Amino acid sequence: MSEHQLVFATPPDDVNTVHDFLESVWGDDTTLTDEERMAFELALVELTSNVIEHAAAGEGVACRLSVAITDGELTATLSDTAEPGSVSLVGRVMPDEMAEGGRGLALVQLLVDDLGYERVGDSNVWSIRKARPTA
Repeated sequence: MSEHQLVFATPPDDVNTVHDFLESVWGDDTTLTDEERMAFELALVELTSNVIEHAAAGEGVACRLSVAITDGELTATLSDTAEPGSVSLVGRVMPDEMAEGGRGLALVQLLVDDLGYERVGDSNVWSIRKARPTA
């Protein structure tokens, strides 16, 4: 098992910080396929982008990201210091192609096996899990 952590704040950091972090994570683990990396990275970057855009409300937010890789799964936990959100993860579907928004969390749910959200103390805590194919 490998575990990696990143602490960042927006501003000045943005989703490029997460891309750079994941590049180093992927470099440390040669067992992941390109497909595993791309799907998980897209889900995590989309989730982070939503936190930065919506939770920060233009004021900035401090975040802690943990990524773990095991033989059986990829997991990530993203905690942020934003105000609590009114988040519903049940029954999310992709919005109409003409919709201006609403695709972020629906896309994340399509890419991973589990997406979770809870308020813990003064933090929003997001988690994603993607099972890895068995050999």
